[in-house]
Amino acid sequence: MAHGTFQVPFPVNEPVLSYAPGSSEREELQEMYNKMYHQNPIDVPMYIGGDMVRTSDKRPMTPPHEHGKVLGHFNYGDASHVTAAIDAALSARKKWAAFSFVERATIFLKAADLIAGKYRSKINAATMLAQGKNCFQAEIDASCELIDFLRFNAYFAQEIQAVQPESSEGIWNRTEYRALEGFTFAVTPFNFTAIAANLPACMALMGNVVVWKPADSQMYSAQVLMEIFREAGVPDGVINLITVDGPVAGDVVFKHPDFSGLHFTGSTAVFRHLWKTIGENLEHYKTYPRIVGETGGKDFVVAHSSANTKAVATGLLRGSFEFQGQKCSAASRAYISDDIWPAVKDQLLTDLSTLKMGSPADFGNFINAVIDRKSFDKIKSYIEFAKTQEDCEIIAGGGCDDSVGYFVEPTVILTSNPKFRTMVEEIFGPVLTIYVFPSSEFAETLKLVDSTSEYALTGGVFAQDRYALAQANEALENAAGNFYLNDKPTGAVVGQQPFGGARGSGTNDKAGSALNLLRWVSARTVKETLVPVENYRYPFHS
Repeated sequence: MAHGTFQVPFPVNEPVLSYAPGSSEREELQEMYNKMYHQNPIDVPMYIGGDMVRTSDKRPMTPPHEHGKVLGHFNYGDASHVTAAIDAALSARKKWAAFSFVERATIFLKAADLIAGKYRSKINAATMLAQGKNCFQAEIDASCELIDFLRFNAYFAQEIQAVQPESSEGIWNRTEYRALEGFTFAVTPFNFTAIAANLPACMALMGNVVVWKPADSQMYSAQVLMEIFREAGVPDGVINLITVDGPVAGDVVFKHPDFSGLHFTGSTAVFRHLWKTIGENLEHYKTYPRIVGETGGKDFVVAHSSANTKAVATGLLRGSFEFQGQKCSAASRAYISDDIWPAVKDQLLTDLSTLKMGSPADFGNFINAVIDRKSFDKIKSYIEFAKTQEDCEIIAGGGCDDSVGYFVEPTVILTSNPKFRTMVEEIFGPVLTIYVFPSSEFAETLKLVDSTSEYALTGGVFAQDRYALAQANEALENAAGNFYLNDKPTGAVVGQQPFGGARGSGTNDKAGSALNLLRWVSARTVKETLVPVENYRYPFHS
């Protein structure tokens, strides 16, 4: 093993490729998309230890924009596979936890370079095909954000380890940052390939072994992620991928004495249930488990009377409708001052009229399909509800079509009721509800924003008046973990805007920063006395 003090390469955010017409990256991605679309259906296994496990229960993977097309199948498991994954993780733990940080970091830095190079078009195409992202949304997620997570995590982990205590004369104090005792469990969502990879990868970087349960609808790109991890050199058993029903996995994981941590991104209701389950089993664990969760959001935009109206309209369109609003940070409720509303409305409706909707295969499409039948039906029910209410009107969109894919038009609801259902409840789709407030009631509106939702994930305020921005910043201090001034509430960049919220939105452990990585180590303080004393007496005994 090499000896010395090593410096992780200083991370720089991965440049986002434009995919402009005629660009080489556009041609390469289109070619890869078509290749993967037309290839024979693939068979995605579970990865348990060194085995690729297949079962007789084959579940289809279909594009949300073309649900009649089968890209392949993934193999669904049962409780026995969960147990096997835990056993494989625990078998790998001792060697992996004892591995030098330099060696672990090198593996994930190599994974970042693989994604930046040979796997870039493949991971982007997989995300487009199975998760319904357009080329640019796939690029900023599956490539750039994931590359940033891997590179910045290594740098942040090194900074953590460099934090050491002072030592007095004759004593050497030091702190070791150990892996958690036992195994960890990662539960990841469909909407961000980068999040799906980062949750298990950041725990593994810190020396932990992981049982990873991706969302069923993300399995197509999860397969590519496992290819990358394996090629990068992640040893067998360090990250084990299983596909089982959530309650089945939970019944095994949360009753195991070696369970040591949950890293979760998903719904608030599920996270609360898991936390309760963990609490009910505390007496069975060897150690108190770490619990980190990023959950729902009902994210807001507030536009003061001094706001730039074109900037507001652009922020609403991008913040609400990119990736069909299927971001926990997406703007889904807006409060617009009445004196600028006519200009904002005209610009917003004009811009919306130019959006194209359809398959990600057409790079000119801004809007694609929502993820699946369940999501489509839920979003449609909110739109149909709004159509029947007297205190609101749909001023844009409202159409839903599932004949070929799960397409929902970008929908804007205007309401006179600031507590209207779609102003309060998380929809997770391309639906924005707007409340127009009297310009003289800015302060009262800020209180309304703060008190309307159980969530506190993201929010943005538009104003040219600096006093108004300062007022909003103070009034909404606890309303959003990521707060934006004159910008949309989406698009946090690793290393620039650490991401996470509080209240019903999670534990606010800030992915993309050292704060999150600290949750996945157990520190040990070592005091070494260089020349031990040999007489029990203190000076006062003389």
